[in-house]
Amino acid sequence: MSRFKNDVTHLQSHVRTLRLATGALFVLSLALAFGWWRAPHDLVVHVPPDLRSGSVRKWWDVPAESVYAFTFYVFQQLNRWPKNGEDDYARNIRALAAYLTPACKSFLESDFAFRRDNGELRQRVRGVYEIPGRGYADDPTARVKALSDNDWVVTLDISADEYYGGEMVKRALLRYPIKVARMDVDPEHNPFGLALDCYASPPQRIVPATPTASTGAHGGAEAPTP
Repeated sequence: MSRFKNDVTHLQSHVRTLRLATGALFVLSLALAFGWWRAPHDLVVHVPPDLRSGSVRKWWDVPAESVYAFTFYVFQQLNRWPKNGEDDYARNIRALAAYLTPACKSFLESDFAFRRDNGELRQRVRGVYEIPGRGYADDPTARVKALSDNDWVVTLDISADEYYGGEMVKRALLRYPIKVARMDVDPEHNPFGLALDCYASPPQRIVPATPTASTGAHGGAEAPTP
């Protein structure tokens, strides 16, 4: 009789063990399902433009060429005033807000107010473009300086043209050292995960080199007149 009683006790203990194991598996399944649900649906991988050869990169690494391309594209769009600077500049700041750090957005809004109050935007048409021979491919190491895995300084050599009433009123050759920061906080509106943090130092005017100049191939620089 005691043998049967021991068998029943053993079976009951085994059933309790199975129930505990089943409960643990259920909790583990819930945890895995929650982790799967929280996993990102999209993963941004920066691929270098030159695809003639293979490339092995860490998924979080942002190559210098991608940082430069992002910076130039956003900066060019920010400074494109097709009709009237008073309207276009303000609209560009709003439209590109996701690609700007909060501090940079505040700086640009102050710059807009200053230029508007001084009459520098009314009926102004503006466009900027890369100076030929001074792009990323011409001197990659001088164009992008990595400060850390999340911060860079990008040097853009830009020609800025401004028109008033159909006539050119300004053509300035300028060097812009622009800070770029990793800001992967809104992939819906900024899939690049990067943002302009405005100027690392004041922009400088590029003085074209002359045959008798002693400044070398890149020419000298002086304080700009934006």
